[in-house]
Amino acid sequence: MAEEERADGQLPAWVVSWASVITPASILSALLFYFGYASSRVKYEYFGIDVDTVGLGTQDYIMRSPEPLLTPLLVFTLLGAGLLTAHVAVRRRIAVSVDAGDRSAARVRTAARVTLFTGLALIGAGVVLLLVYSVVRDWAAYTLVTPLLFTTGAGLTVYAWRVRDLLDGALTRRAPATPPGEPPPAADVAAFPRRTVTVLLYVLFAVGVFWATATVAQWSGRGLAEDQARHLDRLPRVILDTRERLYLRSPGVEETVLPPSEGQTFRYRYRRLRLLIVGGDRMFLVPETWSASNSTLVVPIGEGARVQFQFQNHPP
Repeated sequence: MAEEERADGQLPAWVVSWASVITPASILSALLFYFGYASSRVKYEYFGIDVDTVGLGTQDYIMRSPEPLLTPLLVFTLLGAGLLTAHVAVRRRIAVSVDAGDRSAARVRTAARVTLFTGLALIGAGVVLLLVYSVVRDWAAYTLVTPLLFTTGAGLTVYAWRVRDLLDGALTRRAPATPPGEPPPAADVAAFPRRTVTVLLYVLFAVGVFWATATVAQWSGRGLAEDQARHLDRLPRVILDTRERLYLRSPGVEETVLPPSEGQTFRYRYRRLRLLIVGGDRMFLVPETWSASNSTLVVPIGEGARVQFQFQNHPP
């Protein structure tokens, strides 16, 4: 018998356990899908194709996501290791400054204040770029610089507050206890607004990271497309037979009229085509030599066309 819901209204333990696994996996899959889609969309736009017409599925986009995400993941890993090392050094510096006296602690507090102002200035610069988007939207680096300003600014601001809290905590622990009869220090009335702003800064940081990663994924897709266009000879070579003349205008494509014979329904043969991608029940073919006047040929998989895949010219 299935486990019944608990009388106190709480979910069964197995539901909570599965939810703790499924939710992160679903979020990760959604992110991989988005970045794979963003990269693929830009890649196939280079060849004049709307990726939504290709018919790729969710798994196809997820499988295409590691390549555009490789560089951001390496950068974040190295940056995280560097920041962790820097944080350990900062904590050690705080401990030394507290032992050295008020002057050394004041220098740490000044450095935190400068970091705070720098972070706020970067956030302000990002806001300015958003406001003047209509003027600078043709700037190629806009979609990367803007989120990096928000991400860096939010990170510096939060960390400056963290350093100040660590310094205040260390100084409080070394201060003498409150004499008897004196009231304890008043509670910080700005604690709640401070926590709210901190949460908003974390959200801004996450949005900036997402935006910057999406931009890198799009640039990666464009780079993959340009590399593929330079090396179209790496794609499978296709010989296409059709019943009707296609009137292809792409330079380099060879058209041959097949000799009539009994039972022969295909009349035209096209060579020097390459298979770009297969989606659903269609093949997308491109000429094997890139040209700005080229077009992508969409061929339904069925009785209307006959396709041969030619061997590579290199002998085994």
